[in-house]
Amino acid sequence: MSTLTEAPPPLAPEPVKKPARRRGRLTPYWLLLPGILWLIVFFALPMVYQASTSVQTGSLEEGYEVTWHFATYWNALTEYWPQFLRSVLYAGSATILCLLLGYPLAYLIAFRAGRWRNLIMILVIAPFFTSFLIRTLAWKTILADGGPVVGALNTLHVLDVTSWLGMTAGDRVLATPLAVVCGLTYNFLPFMILPLYTSLERIDSRLHEAANDLYAKPSTTFRKVTFPLSMPGVVSGTLLTFIPAAGDYVNADLLGSTDTRMIGNVIQSQFLRILDYPTAAALSFILMFAILVMVTLYIRKSGTEDLV
Repeated sequence: MSTLTEAPPPLAPEPVKKPARRRGRLTPYWLLLPGILWLIVFFALPMVYQASTSVQTGSLEEGYEVTWHFATYWNALTEYWPQFLRSVLYAGSATILCLLLGYPLAYLIAFRAGRWRNLIMILVIAPFFTSFLIRTLAWKTILADGGPVVGALNTLHVLDVTSWLGMTAGDRVLATPLAVVCGLTYNFLPFMILPLYTSLERIDSRLHEAANDLYAKPSTTFRKVTFPLSMPGVVSGTLLTFIPAAGDYVNADLLGSTDTRMIGNVIQSQFLRILDYPTAAALSFILMFAILVMVTLYIRKSGTEDLV
């Protein structure tokens, strides 16, 4: 007898598994949402409002109206270009001084401070414990006529040189460009030291050991190893110093005179005293554009994209 076997029933196709959906793929966007809203409300919208104000005409009594009066920009630039130039010169001088003073101190903290590192860092940030206004007013006492600082500078004949350069006026330091630059340097020096210290601390100590093994001089090690690797801190520190210093008005107002007014003083006066809002807004945008151009060129020339 032959037994016929029936073919087994066909197997049911397995259900196609859908790719597992990434859980929480929107989480980063939700985390960014508060910051984006903050920037929109407190940065983008005021910028748009100021942009519209800069092209308005009218007066505070009659009201302002958007008439796309772009001549305000040209008039503001031609009338107040000395203050723009003065702001760049003062901010640039303060930035260079901060770099010359801050780099050795940051180097000391990063490589030589040892157990004193935390104490020195506290001393660096100690000015932040007091008001910016109080720190600036303190310099009026430090640079007062007949004070010990002015007396020492007179004894060393330093004021003769600074007077010849146009930074001081005779035996007087207050109400001169030197006083404004000193105030800017003091107030923004921590913004230079902290990025420099962070950048220097990242340098692998084995690179210095390798340079010593190759009989490199300390100056060569600094020029070929330390300084190039600290360039991100140099760029960050100079930007954090120059940008706020260029728009500052407190130091020029308290330590300077009418001959040392910076563009920040003009903008503040246009907004709060003269009440010429279109001119003040136009000056603000001109300053912002000028700083943006200078910063872009500086970053390109510095040859580094890694900012601290």
